[in-house]
Amino acid sequence: MNKPAPQTANHNSVDAPADASARRAVTPVICYPNDSLPVADLETYRKARGTAVKTGEVLVPARDAACFEVPAGHFFRISSVEGPQVGDLNMWNKNDLAERFYSGKSRALHGTHITTGERMWTSFPYLRPMATIIHDTLGWYGIDDFGGSVHDVIGTRCDPYTGNLLAGNQYHYCCHSNLTRALADHLGVSLAEAEPHVHDVLNVFMCTGFTRDTGQYFMKASPVRPGDYLEFFAEIDLLGALSACPGGDCSSEHSSDTASCHPLLVEMFAPEAGTLKGWTSPPVNQYDGSHGH
Repeated sequence: MNKPAPQTANHNSVDAPADASARRAVTPVICYPNDSLPVADLETYRKARGTAVKTGEVLVPARDAACFEVPAGHFFRISSVEGPQVGDLNMWNKNDLAERFYSGKSRALHGTHITTGERMWTSFPYLRPMATIIHDTLGWYGIDDFGGSVHDVIGTRCDPYTGNLLAGNQYHYCCHSNLTRALADHLGVSLAEAEPHVHDVLNVFMCTGFTRDTGQYFMKASPVRPGDYLEFFAEIDLLGALSACPGGDCSSEHSSDTASCHPLLVEMFAPEAGTLKGWTSPPVNQYDGSHGH
């Protein structure tokens, strides 16, 4: 005799109240109106970039990661160079790894995806701009009919722990592991010492969103093509680590030895002396730290 199929829990089976439609129709309120955020001086940054001189580059191999350093007041560019490829970016204050990219607050201040004129913000208690996007060749993409967009601050990073949880595997070339290896090698420390510094990422070039029926995080083929790039101005001294995701363009999977993958190029540029007149590296957040005591 055939057994009945297992029943899936229905978390929406509760009867709706009489005023359900009215409750759903309440107008949303933006949690963090950003009109008072310090405005990035893109005109000054772009003028300085126009005469900047290339000082170095790092080619990040497919399914691997590499570190790079950018002094405050310099520029860096992440480019697609051979084929559609997304990257997972971690960044720290080069002089204090406790200050690192805070994807959640960057999302709260700017939205689920970031682009030209928007910033990567650092963690508490520092909370200041660490890098400003000054050019995005995918800025035309906007938000598609599925609710997808590029350069997200909603995903975490593909990692071996979730893979083991969901599939029982031991995959070592996901972005979390790539970033951990790269940071450990760059700092000359053990994997165990490096791993706690790895954090939620900026998913460069990745096209993502949330499904409208289930609210699940989705990915789709990235619109990135060779020659596309995302360019930043370093607001503080930066240490970066970039992983060329094993999912390639993330059109079907993100921890894979079979997806078509390509390297990513990171280039660094120094501005000409005097072209950033008036700019100073932003101070740490001025909250007094008393927390009510």
